[in-house]
Amino acid sequence: MNETYDVILLGTGLTECVLSGICTSMKKLKVLHMDRNNYYGGEATSLLLEELFKKFGFDAPDSSYGRSRDWNVDLVPKFLMADGKLVQLLVSTGVTSYLEFKSVGGSYVYKGGKIHKIPSTAKEGLTSSLMGLLEKRRFIKFIHFAYDYDEKEPKTYNGTTTNMTMKQVFEKFGLDEGTKTFIGHAMALYRDDDYMNQNCVEAIKKVRLYLFSIARYGSSPYLYPMYGLGELPQGFARRCAVFGGTYMLNKPIENVEVLDDGLIEITSQGEKVRTKKLIADPTYFPDRAKKVGKVIRVVCLLSHPLPNTNNANSCQIIIPQSQVNRKHDIYILCVSGTQKVCPEGKFIALVSTTVETDDPEKEIQPGMALLGNIDQKFVSIVDEYAPVDDKDNIFISRSYDSTTHFETTCADILDVYKRMFGEEIDFDAMKTDFSLPEQQQQ
Repeated sequence: MNETYDVILLGTGLTECVLSGICTSMKKLKVLHMDRNNYYGGEATSLLLEELFKKFGFDAPDSSYGRSRDWNVDLVPKFLMADGKLVQLLVSTGVTSYLEFKSVGGSYVYKGGKIHKIPSTAKEGLTSSLMGLLEKRRFIKFIHFAYDYDEKEPKTYNGTTTNMTMKQVFEKFGLDEGTKTFIGHAMALYRDDDYMNQNCVEAIKKVRLYLFSIARYGSSPYLYPMYGLGELPQGFARRCAVFGGTYMLNKPIENVEVLDDGLIEITSQGEKVRTKKLIADPTYFPDRAKKVGKVIRVVCLLSHPLPNTNNANSCQIIIPQSQVNRKHDIYILCVSGTQKVCPEGKFIALVSTTVETDDPEKEIQPGMALLGNIDQKFVSIVDEYAPVDDKDNIFISRSYDSTTHFETTCADILDVYKRMFGEEIDFDAMKTDFSLPEQQQQ
């Protein structure tokens, strides 16, 4: 305290921790990172079992759950895209040296009242129940096109143009509505169908990212850290410290004032500290954020893998909006003792969606119905916030949305970075070689 920093960050959520790692290891800035809580992770922290029961107002868990310390339950669990930008940031900042990852067992989509595995190999594509025989051929042609697509190489366009909408591209390959839906929502990971009438290039890139991520490890495009997502912010905290960054937990913020010289002064426990730029999650500045919706998340403890997933030890299921007559998709994520987040034989599942009515728990029922018997559930309904402006060099991040992957969080990290420094992160210059040890792979 009583010093001046290049950047101060308030809140140790993943977004803020990634940005602190970038500021120290890549930008070589003097950084102070503070949190009012006495733990890392903010609203996306991981809790021991007793902490989880206490947080939601339940009596202490009985002995059937095993030891409390064998559980690390994410409040906002999400998977990482194996070839995505978050993994590139983890590698380029050196945080992977503190973490271990496992590939996720499978990626599924809900169609026609059933769960179907999204094909990850040519063999799975030929035997998949998602499509009929003729549609499979059209789908495979589209996949080859997307995999080879390069915006800078017209010879890869395969009869398309960069001015087409994604709807026109789908029509060019003759794909039916069901195939369009699972490509758009379960592969490109769009949350609504607005992309269909937009330029096709971005959507094709998203499909390509999904395919490249599968190509890395095989069973699915997703990765998950051993011992839960709480390891990620702690890994960034360690890396930030290596490069001279300072972390302070249990530091309540009493006042924030913009001084005449443009510096921002923060008061905590009677001490003052100053900075040129300030990053914070929206809970620190509710007057600088706007409510953009509500999210319901239901964390469920199970004693069995999810039905109809071939006993996968971890998986994601996406229920596209059109399958349940909604405006937003429903997401299901499952992890287990294989990821060291609970005892062997136990499973943790999350069902989440964007709230549309006054009865959120009813909205989530199509996802809950796919879980089988539930030992215990924990329901949270939270507001989702977005920044209003960047006045006075105070930059606010977004709340975590209902998705069970980090692609939208990555977009927010890149957005905050660009707003702060006026430039894009140069991913082409990053070292991105990242291999899982053999014993970690599925």
